Order: sequence, then C-alpha cells, then structure tokens
Amino acid sequence: MRNPLSKVITEIEPSGIRKFFDIVNEMQDAISLGVGEPDFDTPWHIRDEGIYSLEKGRTFYTSNAGLKELKMEIARYIERKCNVAYDCEHEVLVTVGGSEAIDIAMRAMLDPGDEVLIPQPSFVCYTPCAMLANGTPVIIELKAENEFRLTAEEVRAAITPKTKLLVLPFPNNPTGSIMTKSDLEEIANVVIENDLYVLSDEIYSELTYGGAPHVTIASLPGMRERTIVINGFSKAFAMTGWRLGYACGPRVILEQMLKIHQFAIMCAPTMSQYAAVEALRNGEGDVEKMREEYDGRRRYLLHRFREMGLSCFEPYGAFYMFPCIQEFGLSSEEFAEKLLESEKVAVVPGTAFGKSGEGFVRVSYAYSLEDLKKALERIERFVTGLRK
Repeated sequence: MRNPLSKVITEIEPSGIRKFFDIVNEMQDAISLGVGEPDFDTPWHIRDEGIYSLEKGRTFYTSNAGLKELKMEIARYIERKCNVAYDCEHEVLVTVGGSEAIDIAMRAMLDPGDEVLIPQPSFVCYTPCAMLANGTPVIIELKAENEFRLTAEEVRAAITPKTKLLVLPFPNNPTGSIMTKSDLEEIANVVIENDLYVLSDEIYSELTYGGAPHVTIASLPGMRERTIVINGFSKAFAMTGWRLGYACGPRVILEQMLKIHQFAIMCAPTMSQYAAVEALRNGEGDVEKMREEYDGRRRYLLHRFREMGLSCFEPYGAFYMFPCIQEFGLSSEEFAEKLLESEKVAVVPGTAFGKSGEGFVRVSYAYSLEDLKKALERIERFVTGLRK
C-alpha cells in the first residue's frame, strides 16, 4: 500500500509535555507541577454570561472573524493596555485559542523555504506550526546568563536572505522571562533593517510582576505594520477550556488568516465569545486578584529553591520557574523521571521546550500554596539525597 501519511507530519515529534501528565494521572498521591493551566475557576460573572447565552438560545454561528462586539472590546483592550490602535472590522480576528492564531498566521505568511526564527526554550507549538506551513524553523538558543531574554545580537546572527518571520514568545513559557522596552527597541531596529515580520505571542501579558507593565513590540515606531499580536483568554482570565484567542495585525495579513480560519474552523465557539465580552468589560479586577496570588507563589518558590541551594533566576512573567539541575549530572528527562518515581512529583524536562532547555526543568506555580509546599518538601528531600 502507498504510505498514507505526510512526510512532514511524521517528522514532527509529539509534545514532550504530555508524557509526564499521562504518568502522573495514573499515580496515587502524586503532585503535578507540570500543567500550564490556572488552578482558578473562571470567574463566576464570566461563566454566568456563557450560561446566559445558552439560555437565550445564542447557539448559532457568529461571523467568521468573531462577534462584532467582542472584536470591539478586544480593540479597546489592546489600545487601553498597550497603546496600539486596531480597526476591529479588519485587524482583529477571534480564533479557537491562541494556538490556532499562531498556526494560521504562519500558514498565511510563509512560502516554502521561508525561514522562521524561533527562540528556545519556548512553547512547543512554534516549530511544528512552522514546518506544517512549509517554513524552515531556525532555532535561536536563549542563554541562562541573559535570564533567557532574546538579544538583538542573537537575532542578527541568525538572519539569512531567507529569513522572513521572528517569533517573540514573551512573557516566556517555560522560563518566565520577560522582555523590557529597551530589549524590544533593539530588536525592532534589527527587524526593520532586515525587512522582517514578527509573530508576538503575548498570551501571558497580564501575568507580569515587579511593577513594570508589559510592552508589546507592536507599540514601537515602525512595528505595528510588521507585527501579528497573538493573545487570548486562557491564562489571564482562567478560561483554558473555553478555547478562545485572537490575533491583531495589519489588514493585509489578517484577511488571509481569516480565509484559512473560514475554511478550517468557521468561527470560534459562540458561547465562549459572549463570555469573553464580559471578561474584557468587567474582568480586570479578577485578573488582578489572580496575578497577586501568582506573585505570592512565585516569591515563595524562589525563596524555597534558593533555600535548598537550587539555582534559579528570578522570573517576572507567566507562572513558571525554570531551576537549573546541572549540578546533579542527570539529563533533564532523567531528573524528572527519578523525581516522579521516588517522590511522586511531576515537573517537565526543559528539553520538552527545545534542546537549549537541557539542564533545567519547568515548575508551574499555577497550583495552591498548600500543594506547592508539599511538593517543595519532596523536591528538597530528593535533591538532598542526590547530593549525598
């Protein structure tokens, strides 16, 4: 028989995150610090709006690009938070999660052979999405000594005549690193000089700590017309299961993204869109409460890691820590496997997010402080045993 499978898809590795989730689900008394999902329920007033939409019979398709009132609220939110103005009719697209927005942005922009610069460690979908869009991923290895921030020099060194798109995954999953305005200004200069485009994944933009507000590269001079901003409701509003994201960017790109979305998806879930309108109109207080809780957990984990002598830089974004485990002479996967076997605590090997994640593990603090305390006691016992 002829091979029924695409060569491209068979060359893509499955997500390295799922392996440990599957094991821990079958393990009694295990504590998972591996899931990148808020432990908060979706705020009640947002859930209530979703329920109300069902009660009112709002169960039909919306327009392909999304409810007009939701697109208007997204545009207002981006202008209010990031000081960037978008035309809600032609420059905002509602998608099924941020992941769909990333996928269709790459498919709309890439021709075969176009190179995509992807900083790693980073979220697992960028490389597969680039490959599925017939692009060529070019990995930029982020460095621990730079707190895993991307530098203009690293971007410049990776550029070739085939480079078209730069992925900016900040605040970063898995490291928790962020980019300052001055960092972005230097990168923007390189992007403009080399006539590149940027896909800026800002799904964690509301979860930044330390006082400095999130800055989008789209707000810098000359960058709005070169940037697709990806965001959504999963992390900030604790709406992971509602599957709702969005993209904002130049009309010439958004129109082609909409074309793919029309044929592949039709529209995002109607109930979720009505809930999202309520989230943007009245949910900022909920976001602030969750951010304060995450910040307390962040500071607790950082203190405990340092107390047990585990090297970890201070992350100022998302809800992850990325401690270094190189001193133990184990690979990231070996460390995670042994920790799970001996102490029933699940973390994710850094290599799940790229080869440059070797020597680190991702620890999520999207869990209750009670669970974090139990898990950290077990981790401390584990690392103490390794040092003997």
